[in-house]
Amino acid sequence: MHELLPSAERFAVLANPNNRAIAEPLIKDLRAAASVIGRQIEVLYAGDNREIDLAYGSLVQKSANALLISPDPVFVDHRAQLAALGHRYSVPTIYPFREDAEAGGLMSYGASNTDLFRQVALYAARVLKGEKPVEMPVLRAAKFEFIINLKAARALGLAMPPTLLARADEVIE
Repeated sequence: MHELLPSAERFAVLANPNNRAIAEPLIKDLRAAASVIGRQIEVLYAGDNREIDLAYGSLVQKSANALLISPDPVFVDHRAQLAALGHRYSVPTIYPFREDAEAGGLMSYGASNTDLFRQVALYAARVLKGEKPVEMPVLRAAKFEFIINLKAARALGLAMPPTLLARADEVIE
């Protein structure tokens, strides 16, 4: 997002206050990254559709230039609402899943769900063959996807830098 909006001073993250296991490490990492590049991170919390609406209102009040959506199941359930609010408030937003960009979001960056499901299937096969889950290593996501939705960029009046387009795994026209 910093590369898309290099003059932006303030970014925001939308997190679910009821899922601190995801929210707290993400917020900590974002604050550290923002500090390195001399930017500020505003934290907005929402756990349901009403709170999501309120968070977007406070996003404007806090003068945040862009928004990052936390990879939380609540936000998956409200994917269309988030994309619509991003367009309504003209807030460039990056989402955690490919499906968010496909649903109208500006950009997504996150683990490939296809690859994650493949890993789960391989683990299940190993367990069915007799391996003990407690003795199996914990795996982390190995493949990440960066998706850009140019239709959403045009709707927000943004010109995508060629360097971002070149790094995208997929560009939605």
